Amino acid sequence: MKFSVLFACVISLSPWLTASAAEKPAPANEPFLGQLSLPKATAYLDAGAHAHEDKCFACHSTFTYFAARSVIGTMTSTRRQTRQALEEFATKLAGEKLNPRDTPQLRVSETVLAAAVLAQDDAAGQGKLSPPTRKALDRTWELQRDDGGWNWIKHNEPPSGIDDHFGVTMAAIAVGAAPDHYADTPPARKGLEGIRRYLRAHPAANMHQRAMLLLAAAYVEDLLTSEQRKQSIADLFALQHADGGWAMPALGDWKREDGGTLDRTASDGYGTGFAIYVLRRGGRVAADDPRLQKGLLWLKTHQRASGDWFTRSPHKSDELSTYEGTAYAILALNACGAMSTQRNGSKQ
Repeated sequence: MKFSVLFACVISLSPWLTASAAEKPAPANEPFLGQLSLPKATAYLDAGAHAHEDKCFACHSTFTYFAARSVIGTMTSTRRQTRQALEEFATKLAGEKLNPRDTPQLRVSETVLAAAVLAQDDAAGQGKLSPPTRKALDRTWELQRDDGGWNWIKHNEPPSGIDDHFGVTMAAIAVGAAPDHYADTPPARKGLEGIRRYLRAHPAANMHQRAMLLLAAAYVEDLLTSEQRKQSIADLFALQHADGGWAMPALGDWKREDGGTLDRTASDGYGTGFAIYVLRRGGRVAADDPRLQKGLLWLKTHQRASGDWFTRSPHKSDELSTYEGTAYAILALNACGAMSTQRNGSKQ
């Protein structure tokens, strides 16, 4: 079974989602479908992938699109065009003459995320490292600080655009996922030592960071001890609600920009999809575990009529969290083998 990792980092602030189906997510009171519809979810994801038409590789749209769309299976013109545009974008970033120590946070984050997306897409596709991917990965190490971290973009956009920790785990996933034994190259080995050094000095501060570290540890050795891994799995399961789902706000101590209250008791698409995917991919929890099966049932019965899984944002933009939540729902369902019966209906 092939897995992908979702990339949820703020790359550009606007425009986020340009296609109509992704501009306005299903409202919280929109009816549920009652059963899983992969074609509707696919249409929703495809609509949001077109952000690159405005030169915006927003992680909440274009980058998350690759993770979820790759496991749906069919190669479409939308996915092909998005891959080509991302390769051109990554090549341009790698060719910029910038002083690594003075590179703007936006450029640093874009470079690391592009490398991570392309590396995993290469692994899931031909299993060969493409030249644009290699350039993006090599550029990533040029931008790494002496302490092993990166100057990550910070716009108070949880869970990813708030501190440097997310960038470090994403860089680890990028090099660990890259095919052709890229992790064994001298720049990668040196970079990984820096990553390990940074993570030892900066322990995860909330459950979302711990979950991202659990994912990264599935790709890179010596990021977590056996006891740390077991504790993260137990603590993530402890956040599961009686209805089988998880709540995104329960993964961190975030606050909405408008001062609104975050409901940590209501299950949502991001929280549930993310938790199941992390437990399955990073925690190696069996797909038939009753707790995961209960979570999968929540996902199957809580898809909205518009095809998405609504998620209230921990910051301000519900459409962003909903798009990410929809992608994670697909990743979770796929990781547990719950999508095979619907794949034929996903063709475009």
